[in-house]
Amino acid sequence: MLEIACFEITSAEIALQSSADRIEFCDEITLGGITPEIEEFKYLKEKFLKPIYVMIRPKGGGFFYDSAEFSAMIKSIELFKSWNADGFVFGILDENNEVDVERNTFLVELAKPVPCTFHRAFDRTKNLEKSCEKLIKIGFENVLTSGGEKTAKEGVENLKKLIEKYSDKINILIGGNVRSENIEFLKENTKGNFFHSSAIPSYEQFANDEEIRKLKRFSV
Repeated sequence: MLEIACFEITSAEIALQSSADRIEFCDEITLGGITPEIEEFKYLKEKFLKPIYVMIRPKGGGFFYDSAEFSAMIKSIELFKSWNADGFVFGILDENNEVDVERNTFLVELAKPVPCTFHRAFDRTKNLEKSCEKLIKIGFENVLTSGGEKTAKEGVENLKKLIEKYSDKINILIGGNVRSENIEFLKENTKGNFFHSSAIPSYEQFANDEEIRKLKRFSV
């Protein structure tokens, strides 16, 4: 399964017409992705059939949110759900950079039956295995991770362990500088089947169809 992270509408249109399986739609690549505009999402849903997972993140930076920011996340899920979002991507940590079980549970329940992905806030937690077990209990369908390291290639051993231990309970979505030149290595060394990439080549601004084709070929 290949998911393409799209930070603006041009990349989203390219990816939705490509061989990718779905996209993660968000805004502001410089902030690592925040909640996109509803009008852009509505346009994409009207034009394309491929699944669109929506990032629910009210601000860049850390993943601890105050009450107003949490309320904004609730409203965003309700809004995008009403316009048939295919999935949601979010992650809330507490003051100690651990999974906030209560708040994440609330949002997963609110989203049902729409599936949810816990994003790379996961990689900031101290114990990846304990955090993964929490996400499984909460009801997340996917966890996006680089194995606790800056890139998936650096976190390959941790990814392998997570996949061996938990892939029958939650999809381990491998992300973190995943490109066509390293996806074969990642697949071979982790035995993973779920990959996440922006598919933006060096010195380019948008997702690239040829890069997506290469990623898809090696991910299968």
